[in-house]
This record gives sequence, structure tokens and C-alpha cells, in this order.
Amino acid sequence: MEQMHTIPEEHYHVAADHVRARLSVAPAVGLVLGSGLGPLVDEIEGAQAIPFGEIPGWPSATVQGHAGRLVGGTLEGCPVLVMQGRIHYYEGYSLAQVTLPVRVMRLLGIDTLILTNAAGGLNQGFSVGDIMVIEDHIYPAGFSGMNPLHGPNMGSFGPRFPVHTHTYSPQLRALAHRVAAGQGLTLREGVYVSLSGPTFETPAEVRLFRAWGGDAVGMSTASEALVAYHAGMRVLGFSSITNISLDSTTAQQEVSHEDVLRAGKQIVPRLAALLRGVLRELPPFDPGEIENAPEHD
Repeated sequence: MEQMHTIPEEHYHVAADHVRARLSVAPAVGLVLGSGLGPLVDEIEGAQAIPFGEIPGWPSATVQGHAGRLVGGTLEGCPVLVMQGRIHYYEGYSLAQVTLPVRVMRLLGIDTLILTNAAGGLNQGFSVGDIMVIEDHIYPAGFSGMNPLHGPNMGSFGPRFPVHTHTYSPQLRALAHRVAAGQGLTLREGVYVSLSGPTFETPAEVRLFRAWGGDAVGMSTASEALVAYHAGMRVLGFSSITNISLDSTTAQQEVSHEDVLRAGKQIVPRLAALLRGVLRELPPFDPGEIENAPEHD
């Protein structure tokens, strides 16, 4: 599988033009669905599906539980574009390819991105089945050199040195908590640790991430959030806690991708209701929410 470590800007426009021509509604909100969460597309009205393989330059999804389609339509009266499955770095793609969908969404006029993922629980107060709204993330690969914004900056998307103090919108997180409370849903909030995968974390790593302040751990999301915020989008993220990360080499339990998918299916109805409630009350986009650092030589 050939990696494209940088993608010419015109390639994003070609993909965006292709998607735009096949949608009857201009989307304002993008959603990325993680493992086991694909059935959420059944909630979309007037759904129009586009397989990833039909979009020029769009990487294919190869992971079980990721259908690999873009689905446009409306949800709670909000025009949306949903990725039914996502692209992961561990599939052999570059970070430029992994985050291509986010930039295409921005070119389509999407200003709000909602990310979901399946995650292991690091916080010892979490249980399988919990939903966590992401306050912030820890991205070891990003600060050790594998940053999705590495390489020539595309100034048409955002600045060379973006500030990411508020990557995950405080306003949208507050909205998620209000909606959850109204539904009688306990919504956790915490820090997501984003790994490159595909291996599950070792017990020693679990203890390390917990000491760092991590509450959940997975293999996606941070690179998408960074690129989205760089491009001026507000971001809201949710982790479905599908397993509890093991912190001892003497533990008798095991974690498998099949377990993650099964737990994800059990969470879907509550997450779907939460997402619908958020979309129903989503406030208009305010560009003032997005920080931008000045350009530096």
C-alpha cells in the first residue's frame, strides 16, 4: 500500500468536487464513526451513500466494523456528512492520507466535526459501556515527530504554528453534558490517549498513560482533531469505553477486537440518542471559538 506523505492541495479539491456533485444537501456537520458504530447511519434521512473507493484519492477502509462509505443527508434537521468507518495509520497509510477526509470536509463547507471512537478505559472509575466526551488528548506519536501537520504548511487551510489549547470545543462539550443530563445519561469527561496501533497497549504502558492523566486510550482521533482545528473547524469528540485496559502482566482477562465490536453495538443506542440531541441543539458556528497563532518565520 503506497503512502503519500504529502498530498498536493489540488487533490483535496478534486475529491471535494466529486463528493459535492453527488450530494443533494450541502453538509454543515461532519461525523466520523468508530468501530462498531456504523449503524448510526440508519438514522440519517434522505441518505446518499458514496463508497470510499469511488472518491478520487480517498483511501480505502480495511478494518472489520468499518463499512468504508460517506453518507450524506439530514439528522435532526441538520445537514450532515458521515464517514461510516475511518482510515487508520496502522493500515499502512500516511497521516496525510488518514486526515485527507477532514480537509475534504472543510472544503465542502463543513465547520463542525464530531469524532467518535472505541477506546479502552484507563480511568479506574470507568466501566465498559460508558461514554466519555473528550476534553483533550495526549498524542505521543505527534510530539515525537509523527504530526499530521508535518511538512509544507497549506496556508489556505490554516497557520504554520496553530494553537491547540481548545482543540475540543468547550461550548460543544458543555452542550453534550446538558443533553446527556436531559436524557438521564451519565456522560464521563476526560483525556484521550491516541496511539498509532495496531497493538493494544501493554500493562506498563497502561500504568504510564494513567500517570500522565489519560482516561481512555485508542488508535485514532487525535490526528483528525488536529487537522480539523488547524483548518478552522470546531471539534467535539466521544469515546465509547468498550474494554478496560489491563495494567498487570498477571491479569487473566484478554482484550480482542471482537470484544470491542460487541461492546460498541451495546453503546450505539445511547450514543445515537446523545448525538441526535447535540445536533438538535447545535448552536451556530462562531469563528471566534477557533484560536490561531500568528505566522512565524
